[in-house]
Amino acid sequence: MSKVAVSFTHIIKSGEPAFSVIVSRFLLGERFPPAVYLSLVPIIGGCGLAALTELNFNMTGFMGAMISNLAFVFRNIFSKKGMKGKSVSGMNYYACLSMLSLLILTPFAIAVEGPHMWAAGWKEAVSEIGPQFIWWVAAQSIFYHLYNQVSYMSLDEISPLTFSVGNTMKRISVIVSSIVIFRTPVQPINALGAAIAILGTFLYSQVSDHVNYKRGCILV
Repeated sequence: MSKVAVSFTHIIKSGEPAFSVIVSRFLLGERFPPAVYLSLVPIIGGCGLAALTELNFNMTGFMGAMISNLAFVFRNIFSKKGMKGKSVSGMNYYACLSMLSLLILTPFAIAVEGPHMWAAGWKEAVSEIGPQFIWWVAAQSIFYHLYNQVSYMSLDEISPLTFSVGNTMKRISVIVSSIVIFRTPVQPINALGAAIAILGTFLYSQVSDHVNYKRGCILV
């Protein structure tokens, strides 16, 4: 998001269901009916159209959003496998992950950047943005924690694929809000690409729910 507009970032990240299906197919060996794969076409096509017509396109920002998609899917799948069959709730699982992440990543953060770079970066941010930067960071910390906590509570109850769809629909509000708040210029063709991608997520959710329902009936 530091390289491209917030709306563009989330348009690209709306392609998450495609990554979820591909990873589930080749990593977990799950097979899906042709309708599921066909529903991914408008998602990929819409994201591609939005990327090609983005006024402020940046390859670093684009690749960052794509890598974020892949990392998010892996997080969902492995987290779901970690919670499966365990007496650990989604909220407790997230708490354990947060503590482990702190222990694992802190040495790397110190080695790569270190306190001197942190202090310099903080000073520069405060000088450019002002004292309110501290409040922005505090608010972001609280809301980001709540976002992840609720995400894991939801992932505890639904499949990674369904979670990806719900997360994509969340991006609709983020895209619209960011365009309004930051007054991001949007070309009609760019808006069309975003709309096609969003329509694709709706079709995917309908097909996915139908497939899950049929599987449930077979099991019963």
